[in-house]
Amino acid sequence: MPERGRRGFLRTVPGALLALELPLAHGATIVAVRVWPARDYTRVTLELDAPLRTRHFTVADPDRLVVDLEGIALDGGLRDLVAKVQPNDPYITAVRIGQNRPRVVRMVFDLKAEIAPQVFSLTPIDAYRHRLVLDLHPVRPRDPLADLVDLVRQNAPPVASPGLQAAETPAQARASDTTADPIAALIRERETRLVARERKAQPAVRRMVTVAIDPGHGGEDPGAIGQFGTREKDVVLAVALKLRDRVNAEPDMRAFLTRDSDFFVPLASRVRKARSVSADLFVSIHADAFVQPQARGSSVFVLADRSASSVGARWLAQRENRSDLVGGVNLARRNRESARVLLEMSTAAQIQESRRLGAAVLGELRTVGNLHKPTVEQAAFAVLRAPDMPSILVETAFISNPEEELRLRDPRYQARLADAMFAGIRRYFRRHPPGRRGQAT
Repeated sequence: MPERGRRGFLRTVPGALLALELPLAHGATIVAVRVWPARDYTRVTLELDAPLRTRHFTVADPDRLVVDLEGIALDGGLRDLVAKVQPNDPYITAVRIGQNRPRVVRMVFDLKAEIAPQVFSLTPIDAYRHRLVLDLHPVRPRDPLADLVDLVRQNAPPVASPGLQAAETPAQARASDTTADPIAALIRERETRLVARERKAQPAVRRMVTVAIDPGHGGEDPGAIGQFGTREKDVVLAVALKLRDRVNAEPDMRAFLTRDSDFFVPLASRVRKARSVSADLFVSIHADAFVQPQARGSSVFVLADRSASSVGARWLAQRENRSDLVGGVNLARRNRESARVLLEMSTAAQIQESRRLGAAVLGELRTVGNLHKPTVEQAAFAVLRAPDMPSILVETAFISNPEEELRLRDPRYQARLADAMFAGIRRYFRRHPPGRRGQAT
């Protein structure tokens, strides 16, 4: 090649190479950025239109988490992350983002405490595209049992809205409502007699009992979404907080929530949390959904020892068990926790106790609204695999039914649901008082 032609070719090569590299430099684009702060841990989620390679490490004095994103350009989506970190975040002080080197963006998280980060990717599912998840877990996590002990010692339960008194039932609570019909008075009289007879026949609770309350879904996992945009995770958290207040108002009961704000808890972790505080029973709260909007009513489920009690129960369990995939879990960690849970399968005796608890709660829900099924159902719900405590899953109503969705949005209806569940729990304990810790009732 002539010298002049060779020099001309070399002058064009860098431009050609740069053009080839441009698609790689913009191989992934930020679709959304979300931050989920909670006392348990803070989650940062980057949603992208393509998978992304990353590298991360921690630095001490002061504590920082450094994450390098390869094959992405610094754009407005990433800069949004800086504004989304709030001053009251338990673990992040601030975020700094910059172009570290060509085709590599560096994120530096200034931390409030030493953390054990988990950084992992999720493949697309449902409405989500590719996700990069950064879970900032504290090296020294909170002790949930110590929190409960402090609550009892301080004798300062959360401020509760007016709930049930010792002998009051959901029907009695409604009788004071000016909108109650005259039939409520008859129901009130009947249930007052039943409670009085029950109290006379049954001994009182012999010790402080712990009720584990599990609001389903949360964080990245919204659960079912109704026609009017109501998210299951919001409704069930509101009901769970009201139920917590009812329980904590009782001198011989205390409540423990698997989540008390909008963050995601893996299914196996919900069981582990309840067991860590030696809970006497476990109540998981959900809002049902079905492909046909006509489906309606409350349901109560326990774990199936064999097959599901109905096709609908099996379908629902499969849907609820997808929570880990939608919410996003570190698969390596989930597999370890799930293996531990499966090694301790629920016994026939535990399932029988769960049925008794479920029947007591279902009987009270009957006074609030329709029942989808008149008896307790069974299915293979992963969240009910607790071998040492009665465990039930309550589907409060069908969020996919427009009429029931509007009810679920109403704080007064949420309170009635909490009242009913509390009355069922209290009735169960009166009929089956707890024994000593570690002893069957």
